[in-house]
Amino acid sequence: MVGPVRPTLGAYYSGMLERIRRPGGDITPVLSDRKLDPTRQQATCWSGTLTGYRGPMVPDRYTLAGSDVSIPPLGVGTWAWGDRSTWGMGGYDTNLTLDSIQEAWEASIDAGVTLFDTAEIYGRGESERIIGTMLAHDPQRAKSGVVASKFMPFPWKLEVRGALLKSLQASLSRLGLPAVDLYQIHGPISLRSHAALADALAAAHEAGLVKAVGVSNYSVSGTRSMAKELRARGMQLATNQIEFSLLRRSPETSGLLAACAELGVLPIAYSPIGQGRLTGKYSESRPPPGKRNQSKHPMAIVDGVVAELRSIGDKYGGKLPSQVALNWVMAKGVVPIPGAKNRHQAEENAGALGWAIDDEDLARLDRVALSGVRSLQGRIWQHG
Repeated sequence: MVGPVRPTLGAYYSGMLERIRRPGGDITPVLSDRKLDPTRQQATCWSGTLTGYRGPMVPDRYTLAGSDVSIPPLGVGTWAWGDRSTWGMGGYDTNLTLDSIQEAWEASIDAGVTLFDTAEIYGRGESERIIGTMLAHDPQRAKSGVVASKFMPFPWKLEVRGALLKSLQASLSRLGLPAVDLYQIHGPISLRSHAALADALAAAHEAGLVKAVGVSNYSVSGTRSMAKELRARGMQLATNQIEFSLLRRSPETSGLLAACAELGVLPIAYSPIGQGRLTGKYSESRPPPGKRNQSKHPMAIVDGVVAELRSIGDKYGGKLPSQVALNWVMAKGVVPIPGAKNRHQAEENAGALGWAIDDEDLARLDRVALSGVRSLQGRIWQHG
């Protein structure tokens, strides 16, 4: 029996580039007319297989450039794990506990959502400590887990190579790991050159402490520059983690997603449901609690986007607004990493997998998507 045609990921992104580059920046969600070779199973930069269906195609797995690390098309962002100031652990959110996080961990991995993204600054290292504890106490699930972390290149860290290696060793100690699967420069705020940052990442890779390397919040030019500097050191830039959602579509309209596709860099989306704003649980009369300052549009405007998500979700058997929003991100060739504070949220996130919105609904969401909110902090921090 012949199975579904499984076109290569490289051919898929060739089609995506053609769509992104059309006049006006609109993306029509169909593959290009070029013929796909069903006999090839993997591409050379992003590798993975694609299952064909009516809507935009999402790969079963992505293999990060320059490594053998394989990740699913949906992950978990763990900023909230151990964080009090923004997410209220140990503060306003009394339901966010170690037990609820354990349940989120188990439910995510059991659903195939095995990528966990953390950082040294999340909860001042507490997020990494929590993940390390779960890795140690749940070895069976730990076998499936893929861990990504980040180095914060504060401007005063002028000896960036030594600072990165020191931070990385501390992260690995908290995680209880000999190496991290993906290590990322957290933001474009270092006073050192891209060459110096690439030297630091190359040193970590040469020491066997990281398997793949990436950046976060980098612009088109910054991404190109880092990719060039890493290539000069025999390495590949694997990822660029950016804020991307229906509340911040600017990475697509600015050409950043097209540049990533061209370079073989996988975009990862943090805050893909707008820090909870696209779940439908908040509204103009009930705004999100805490210091959730990303994608902070007036909720009256966000309510209109959520209404469209609800309408589309009904068409697909009652999919939730958040699930439709995540499906839209994945259809753009981006890996979303929504947070999960408990089992319920983890299961809701996983409900974005296994189906795809069609061309018409992708275009409907493109029309209601917002460019983003440009704050002073964002101008400093978010170049991508």
